[in-house]
Amino acid sequence: MRERPVPLQGATRELVDALVALHGPRFAVWHTDEFVFGVREGKLILRTLGGADIPAPKVVCVRQMPGSMHYDREVTLLRHLERMGATLLNPLDAQLVCRNKIWQLQELARAGLPVPDTLSYATAPLEGVVRTRHIGTPCVVKSVTGHKGKQVFLAPDADLLHGVAGALAHETPHLFQEYVSHSHGRDLRLIVVDGVPVAAAVRTSRDGSLTSNVGQGGAATLCLGRYPEAEDLAVRAAGAVGLAIAGVDLLFASEDTYTICEVNAVPGWRPQMTAVAPAITDCIDRRLKAWPHM
Repeated sequence: MRERPVPLQGATRELVDALVALHGPRFAVWHTDEFVFGVREGKLILRTLGGADIPAPKVVCVRQMPGSMHYDREVTLLRHLERMGATLLNPLDAQLVCRNKIWQLQELARAGLPVPDTLSYATAPLEGVVRTRHIGTPCVVKSVTGHKGKQVFLAPDADLLHGVAGALAHETPHLFQEYVSHSHGRDLRLIVVDGVPVAAAVRTSRDGSLTSNVGQGGAATLCLGRYPEAEDLAVRAAGAVGLAIAGVDLLFASEDTYTICEVNAVPGWRPQMTAVAPAITDCIDRRLKAWPHM
């Protein structure tokens, strides 16, 4: 499911077409604004806005970015579907981990995987955090709930760090992360489905900027099989946060070593990555076959 204001396009459109071709009328696209849900006579219910009771889907492939979810809205709906017996891809707990970049780092570090040194805060004032001696420069500043490469800044020195911090919104915490200079303007995106790497691309910025997100104007060069150690790391990263379908972004610590930038629960992919949609439909099919026994 995804929110109605966003039209189906790109990777989501490709996946929808593949699922329609495979499952026909058994498959449907639902938007989060088409449901009401609750409890009736002691049982969980799901209804359309027109008042029709509908059973929970057996398998739900979520295509809304966790960072854009609200706990009292989309998260509550997905939790309701899980409690009604639906299998979510990805599980809600894993999506919530990916919603918060610090939660991700906690799980990745606990699994012994390489991540950049990072500092964040709870209720400490942002100005006070920036004044501490714990934050070195240059450093990367990110919103804890940012997504699509947005709200990411490079602070090359202490003066600019203070300047960047002064311009940040205070409603959402930020993190201050080690700057991996060898990977400036370049990263490695890998898509993992059920523990198998099915696509990979080196992404580079077009203008020398820090981030290389393709949605922000970057370019992508396909490279599945070229970086086997990175592919293995991506599989372990997806497993550490509990994702069956994952987009794992790695930074080049050197030409042959990597550190994990972040893990995405709703990855997009390029049209040339022709193995991704079939891998996801196979993943869904496995869940459907296992569903009566879950």
